[in-house]
Amino acid sequence: MLKSINLVNFGPLSNLEWSNIGQLNLIIGENGTGKTFLLKALYCAIRTLEEYQKGDDKRSAEEILCEKLYWTFQSDKIGDLVTKGSDGVAKFKAELNDQSVMHFQWGKDATKKLSTLVNTSSRRTSNSIFLPAKEVLSLYKVILKSREEDKSFGFDDTYLDLARALRRNPVTRKGLTAFSIVQDGLDTLLFGGKIEYDDNQEIWQFKKGNQKFSIGVTAEGIKRMAMLTTLLGNRYLDQQSMIFIDEPEAALHPTAISRFLDSINCLADMGMQVFIASHSYFVIKKLHLIAQKANFPVSVLSAAQNGSWEQHDLKDGMPDNPIIDESIRLYKEEVEMKFQ
Repeated sequence: MLKSINLVNFGPLSNLEWSNIGQLNLIIGENGTGKTFLLKALYCAIRTLEEYQKGDDKRSAEEILCEKLYWTFQSDKIGDLVTKGSDGVAKFKAELNDQSVMHFQWGKDATKKLSTLVNTSSRRTSNSIFLPAKEVLSLYKVILKSREEDKSFGFDDTYLDLARALRRNPVTRKGLTAFSIVQDGLDTLLFGGKIEYDDNQEIWQFKKGNQKFSIGVTAEGIKRMAMLTTLLGNRYLDQQSMIFIDEPEAALHPTAISRFLDSINCLADMGMQVFIASHSYFVIKKLHLIAQKANFPVSVLSAAQNGSWEQHDLKDGMPDNPIIDESIRLYKEEVEMKFQ
């Protein structure tokens, strides 16, 4: 699992350090601060460790990482990912909790080759997944075709990897007792339904009892939670997996967000490492309550207004952040109006 990271001149992240990474982690900031970019950078590094020497794959770790960077960020060359206006090289360094290190860097002229790659970590046997803010299931065939057949930009590797993970055959719930509590909680949010792939029509459907509904008319929030329970059910994810979630608040009403984050907390408590990027005060407050109630550390990386990044632990209280400040300001404004 990731223990600490340091990124320099990597896209919008000119200098970022995060040293207190735990099982459940939150990245907060306004739009454009680089939250999703950071999630994708971490995902590229971890997926490289998972794909290296997997099966018959003969690619080197550098080849896998460069392809991951190229297809995830979809720049003409990875040199374009160096921070604009910077005279230095882009650097990424991660320390894992087994004391191993992954470090790589490249310059502005790099196409698909790094100038440095140091990796003392062994291959990860678990699978990690990225849950994007946008919908995937109704575009399932389009995503696979555009990437596997057309080899074109449009859907990055987070979408492709998710689509491939979902098509893995489901297994029975026997032997899945580790995740049964989480799955039961998600099933409640899904009103007892689940998503299924119809091989004849080649489409995903939402099934509840004997009824089947087109995925196009299924609520976005239902689809997001259904994808997670599917990945638990088909054993793509295990207790050593990492989950990267971009904007869990997207298309979910407050009650569903709260219960969804309860399920995510359970997964973190079971051993998974979870990274969440959000700009929702509701998400921050819910995770703060989880940390306070269970005395469970929730590491926070917060984007400050001056472009720097600050570290906090929600177990110690709510951090200072423009999102939180604005929420408190609106509350005070409402209270003042009441007493006018």
